Amino acid sequence: MTPNELDAALDAMAAAAGDNPDLLPGLITVESDHWVYVLSSIGATCASLDDGLRYRDIQVHVSSALGTKVLTRAESGERGAPYRNPRERN
Repeated sequence: MTPNELDAALDAMAAAAGDNPDLLPGLITVESDHWVYVLSSIGATCASLDDGLRYRDIQVHVSSALGTKVLTRAESGERGAPYRNPRERN
């Protein structure tokens, strides 16, 4: 997955979710080598330890034990919480 493919996947998932917040993007998981060589350029930020690493307000988990994919809020359970809606930000 390239940065452009990640953005397209997030946009498609958000559009398909409609009014169901459980179907919104909830967590981005990235295999560590994929992070180092491909996705580290996406501009993810970490404002605090509680927030964790986030891209487009979606939590990002990087690990050698994870595959690179986007999970819905329902699929991610508590791992992606607290969820944020960028449209609600000031």
